Amino acid sequence: MPNPSMLDQDHTIGPESETNNDSSESFGDILSQYEQSHSHRAEEGAKGLEGTVVAVSGESVFLDIGFKTEGIIPLAEFQSSGDTVKPGDKLPVSIKGRDPEGYYELSRIKVERPKDWSSLEKAFADKAAIAGVVSAVVKGGVSVDVGVRAFMPASRSGAKDAAEMEKLVGQEIRCRIIKLDVADEDVVVDRRAVLEDEERAAKDRRYSEVKEGETIRGTVRSLTEYGAFVDIGGVDALLHVADISWGRINKPADVLTVGQQIETKVLKVDPAKRRISLGMKQLQPHPWDLASEKYKAGDRVQGSVTRVADFGAFVELEKGVEGLIHLSEMSWSKKVRKPADVVKAGDQVDVVILGVNQADRRISLGLKQALGDPWAGIAQKFPVGSVAEGTVTSLQRFGAFIQLVEGVEGMIHVGDISAEKRINHPQDVLKMGQVVKAQVLEIDAEKRRLRLGMKQLVPTSLDEYIAEHKEGDVVTGRMTDVSGGRARVELGEGIQGFCRISSESAEPEEKPSDPSANLSSLTSMLEAKWKGGRGGPAKREPARSGQIRSFKIVKLDAAGKKIDLEIA
Repeated sequence: MPNPSMLDQDHTIGPESETNNDSSESFGDILSQYEQSHSHRAEEGAKGLEGTVVAVSGESVFLDIGFKTEGIIPLAEFQSSGDTVKPGDKLPVSIKGRDPEGYYELSRIKVERPKDWSSLEKAFADKAAIAGVVSAVVKGGVSVDVGVRAFMPASRSGAKDAAEMEKLVGQEIRCRIIKLDVADEDVVVDRRAVLEDEERAAKDRRYSEVKEGETIRGTVRSLTEYGAFVDIGGVDALLHVADISWGRINKPADVLTVGQQIETKVLKVDPAKRRISLGMKQLQPHPWDLASEKYKAGDRVQGSVTRVADFGAFVELEKGVEGLIHLSEMSWSKKVRKPADVVKAGDQVDVVILGVNQADRRISLGLKQALGDPWAGIAQKFPVGSVAEGTVTSLQRFGAFIQLVEGVEGMIHVGDISAEKRINHPQDVLKMGQVVKAQVLEIDAEKRRLRLGMKQLVPTSLDEYIAEHKEGDVVTGRMTDVSGGRARVELGEGIQGFCRISSESAEPEEKPSDPSANLSSLTSMLEAKWKGGRGGPAKREPARSGQIRSFKIVKLDAAGKKIDLEIA
């Protein structure tokens, strides 16, 4: 029994028809009538029909072709060619077959199959496209009915594989004759060339349709290091990596995937070069529009280092907004020679906004300011007279620079390195990277200067003398210089003190004429100490250079290495 779906809806079979026909018309007669009618209409379809569009759905276009059952064409065929269709439009069509739901499958092929050899010869000479129906898969290709039997090589079928070639059987195709031998009745056709021509024509039409500035939806077809190719309806457009986001993107694959649907803006169309440029970020407001309101000088913000150059590092504060940390603003230390010594790409850093230039879209940043000024409170951290420890960072002819803490360096003058010998160059005693101890001699926080001394930490005979005596002690010494109401007193080798003397106690300095002068002075001093000696109290001699006398220690200054005396 035949499948009911094979029967044309023009020939309804049911109980009523069986009753009316009784035995005068058998089921076989009805089936025969259907086959004849279907065959007749198939021939009409092959010749071409005119269909009227009656409805358009999301996937299909339905047409009235004069039969009881409507015909159907996929909507994608119109979209791929850039055509629009609406109810009431009349289209030349041909019948390819019927789908599982009973609709006639139609083709928009507008050319007829040649009916004789002369027509084939003309089509071959004109390189015109003709219509044909694929009848079977044969060795090396397929057989095509173009009025006569023709052969189409698999490589020229436009099919990707054998399975796709099988699907061509029964379909009406457009092809071009590439070989014609009337004598041998040898015809070879090419479908691929026609498809390529149609695709090229569709692309040319698409390039003329797309307008700069419009928003268009597309599908990501492929990804490269420099961008993404997007299918925008039959043609590929380039979405450069720089136009994907206002933020910095290393590669498109970080934010896009093949097959993803995206909204883009057409930036440029060049039909001559068949190029279309797209942008995604252009559909979003530029982050710099509000940068001057959002970022103020003095603000402390956080960002990510995007790249490092010779002169500084760029920091992304938000997508599309970058600032620059200049090399000079990276560290309080002078030893930083290149930005890579401090930061690297990908680092998260805290910075301080130094300035915002909205017009030039520039933000100046400071890294060292976020760390705090190391010179703040330096006098409390390293008071004068204290001992500090640091690393030798630079050796110059005049002295050595010592880093006490990050951003704070002090200088040891060449004359303050050693008390034992004369040094021509600091490198005679010190070397780079050496850790040394020094005494803080002077601080100028405003000018960021700090003077240090090493020799001041080496014990001397003066240090030992001060350590062994106390204020109030009476000692003996020799005056070496008496002038201006003060006398320098030699208390021992390399040990000197200073004594203030009254004008009446002083005597003009004169060179002793007698070698025994020192002995006489000492004798007079001793006599003055005797109590109840003959002749009464000794008369005090006036102070003069070379005189040996007793002195009372008034003050001992270990830090300043000073001894103040008065005549006992």
